[in-house]
Parts: sequence; C-alpha cells; structure tokens
Amino acid sequence: MYNPLHMSTKNRGYVGATLVLLLWAFMAPSYAQSQAPAPEIAVEEIIRKFSEKEKEFKAARANYAFRQEIKVQELSDSDRVLGTYETTTEISFDEKGRRSEKVVYAPPPTLKRLSITTEDLQGFREIQPFVLTSDEIGKYNLKYVGKEKVDEISSFVFEVSPRRLEKDQQYFEGKIWVDDRDFQIVKTYGKQVPDKRTKGGGENLFPKFETYREQIDDYWFPTYTRAVDTLEFESGKQKMREIIRYGNYKKFQSSVKLRFGGEVTDDKGAAVDAPPADKTAPALDPKYKTDPKQDPKKK
Repeated sequence: MYNPLHMSTKNRGYVGATLVLLLWAFMAPSYAQSQAPAPEIAVEEIIRKFSEKEKEFKAARANYAFRQEIKVQELSDSDRVLGTYETTTEISFDEKGRRSEKVVYAPPPTLKRLSITTEDLQGFREIQPFVLTSDEIGKYNLKYVGKEKVDEISSFVFEVSPRRLEKDQQYFEGKIWVDDRDFQIVKTYGKQVPDKRTKGGGENLFPKFETYREQIDDYWFPTYTRAVDTLEFESGKQKMREIIRYGNYKKFQSSVKLRFGGEVTDDKGAAVDAPPADKTAPALDPKYKTDPKQDPKKK
C-alpha cells in the first residue's frame, strides 16, 4: 500500500537485513535443514515432490473459472473503519476457451491515507495465493523447520525467502505448510517483499498475510486470505485490514464430439461445478470463518 503523504529516508534496518540475506544466499545452498527432527523422507525429496505438484496445480488452476472478492480497509487504533477499497472480479472463459477477467463490483474507494498500487494488484493475483512451482523454486531459499497440523492436516513446515531481490520483481517471504500426503501447500503466512522506500520520499509497504487453501477436485485451491497489520510509514503508523475470498471454482471443459466420416463438431465450452462439499477438505482456521464485518465487536 502506498502512502501519498511526505516520506523521506529508507529503513536502514531493512536494508541491512536484506544485505545479510543476499550474502547468505551466495554462500549457502538454496535450501537447508534446521535442527528440527528429521522427517520420514529426505527434505530434498519433499521439496521436489511438492514443487512438481504445485506446477501441476498452477496449470490446472488456469483452467478454472472462479470469483475473487477483495476488501482493504483503513482502521483507527480502536479498529473503526475509516476507509475501504473493494472489488469483485469474475474469472471466466468464453465459448472458445479464452480466459477473461471482468470486474463486476467496484464501488468508489474511500481510502484516505492508503492507495492501491500496481504492486498491490500483483500481490492480490500472485503473491498472496502463493504457488511455489519447480520452475520458480530456484529463486528461493527453503529451510525445513518441522511438522505441524493445519486443522487436522499433518504438514511439513518450511521457511521461505528469496535468494536475491531482482529489480522491479516481487517475492514471497515467510512460511508455507505442505500436506504430507498430497504434497501441496495448504497454508501460507508471510508478506510480499521488498517494501519500497524511494529517495524522493515515496513508500510502498505490504502487510503480513495468511492464506488458507481447500481441496477441490485433485488440488488444494486458495480460498481465503486475511491480513491485519500496522504499516510503519515515515509520516506515521497506519493500521489496516485486508480480506480476500476466492470461490465458485468451476472447471472449464470443452466438449468435442467425433463422428465417423471425418465430421467433427465442437460444443461450446462450459464450466462444470466443483465436487459436492463432502468431498472437500477445508484447511481454513475456524476462527477466521466469520467475516470481521459481521463481528459485533468491530464497528
């Protein structure tokens, strides 16, 4: 999020930490095992399996229609809503299978101290529903830190950080929880990096977020992202809340009929419903299943 008010110097602590991270990246392998008890299979094999499965999932998700609802709110110290940015987007396909995005709801934003930047929009699309594929894993350091349960799902936990920060690129930094049976990410906690502080005084800071996935068909799809954080701008602190809901997942299929004699007909493509609810396995933390706007404690 960008604060258009006056800004000045860079955060030296962050820069120092970044330099240490970059130095370590050149001296260490791309992933390392901590002192956590060794898992039942080699860490390298876990990484190989889940990154390959994530690559499959990324390709599969590109063939799903779904709805994405985004709400970003400025909050007072007492959690009173001061301003809101809100959009709802339908991702769908036409009869020829061409993917499209259509904004179906976007009231005028009322944010006062924050504004939504191009990097924020990239984060909504790519960083917060984080997918770590075998094609992208070389950009990150991974450290195995143990096993935990997400709901009742036994998961391998990894700390993830970018090996190096390339100009004009955005990355994820934080933790991922990988289902020890399906070898897919079921939960993500961290933030988009790097924060940007320019010599001209501009600042673009990103909140810590948590994303949960649920099993739909053969893969774990992101369904809920939540961020509640205080952004430390030079001009002052700003508390904010963000909620993203991903839903109505429907797989696009094109029905092709073959007939003897060389005639081929192609019916219009259609999105088919996801499986019944009893075939899904939620990874969503129960305490987040209530929308804060419905919480009577928050006005």
